Amino acid sequence: MSDNRKAWPILNYNEWKDTLATVHLWTQIVGKIRLRKMPWLNHSWHVTLYITPNGLSTGSVPYQHGIFQIDFNFIRHELVIDTSEGGRETMKLEPRSVADFYREIFEKIDKLQIDVAIFPMPSEIPDAVPFPVDVTHHTYNETQMLACWQAMVKIYNVFVRFRSRFTGKVSPVHFFWGAFDLAVTRFSGRTAPVHQGEAPNMPAAVMQEAYSKEVSSCGFWPGSDQYPQAAFYSYAYPPPESFATQPVRPKDAFYSPEMGEFLLNYDVVQQSADPEGALTEFLESTYEAAANSARWDRHDLECDLSSYEHKYGCFRDS
Repeated sequence: MSDNRKAWPILNYNEWKDTLATVHLWTQIVGKIRLRKMPWLNHSWHVTLYITPNGLSTGSVPYQHGIFQIDFNFIRHELVIDTSEGGRETMKLEPRSVADFYREIFEKIDKLQIDVAIFPMPSEIPDAVPFPVDVTHHTYNETQMLACWQAMVKIYNVFVRFRSRFTGKVSPVHFFWGAFDLAVTRFSGRTAPVHQGEAPNMPAAVMQEAYSKEVSSCGFWPGSDQYPQAAFYSYAYPPPESFATQPVRPKDAFYSPEMGEFLLNYDVVQQSADPEGALTEFLESTYEAAANSARWDRHDLECDLSSYEHKYGCFRDS
């Protein structure tokens, strides 16, 4: 009998896009609560959520009575809010509108005496509807959401290993609720030109601070109506002149001029005989494309900890 625990789940965007759209907005509400209570961290690292053994979490967030944490549990399909005062409130994750989710979570927050208010407009979503009146998005399919989270667990483990091979500044492996993507970013240490990009309901200053340093960033994104399939991406900012023409692996990876980044469709990795190996190839080769074309000081920024892993032991996925 084959071990299904080793298999990467199938993700079909067109089958689960309604659940994705709803959960995306739920994560924005939770993420905005963290944003309002956390001290500012460089590159907006204070706003992100994190992969857990059950789903996604804010991690510990300070408030007037101590700390609290909000967890999406995609195994039991519930939202859990815990405080250091011993308080706990739960909400069922089920088919329900964004407006209903917004109303109930703030009722729970108020019961726990967490003083917080958020800007009630979704970020990075064109033509968005305010959370309190959004009754259009109301789909939640437990099986589909569980599959997406299980895929992110697989991806997280590869990203964590990739992150460890860098001694320069590097982000955590974290979930950005603005675009619903799991990402990790390496930095050259050099200052970047002022970013000119824009996103709906995001101040230009936030975007400019996020891209204030030269980066090579990669991540996983579940797709959109414009690109209806899950994919891995990798981009550089500022984009070096020869970045797009650099060789990358595996062979199915390609550069998208429209998006300004390298892409590798999730299906390619999921169907590979060695999904972890295929994804690692993409991460390493696209980083090399950025670092080589931008002339990063790779000697000082990269590391090989294999001798430590061999001597002292490390994470193994087999």
